[in-house]
Amino acid sequence: MVEWTGKFAYQQVADDLRQRIGDGEFAETGQLPSLAQIQERYSVTVTVARGAIRQLTTDGLAVSHQGKGAFLTPDAARSAQLADPAGAVTELREEVEKLRTEVGELRRRVATLEES
Repeated sequence: MVEWTGKFAYQQVADDLRQRIGDGEFAETGQLPSLAQIQERYSVTVTVARGAIRQLTTDGLAVSHQGKGAFLTPDAARSAQLADPAGAVTELREEVEKLRTEVGELRRRVATLEES
């Protein structure tokens, strides 16, 4: 999976894990793959696997417990989606639509009060 993209290998792995978190892949258990699983899936060293987990921890998406593994934080999926520009745009569009609906409702209420 790791390619010559100009990014460090651990960043590439962290980016892929972040995408998978955003897609809800780990939501059921809340646990990220083990270092060994990351090594196998991405064909990387344990140092790269640790770096990827450390990056997710630094970004606030995971917490790591020595001997137990890395676990998602409560809002990890949402944070991961917002880290992706497309996810952030989708989130903003949903918020704008929600605000439009609320403003429309407030306008109707004001009009009703002004008629009274």
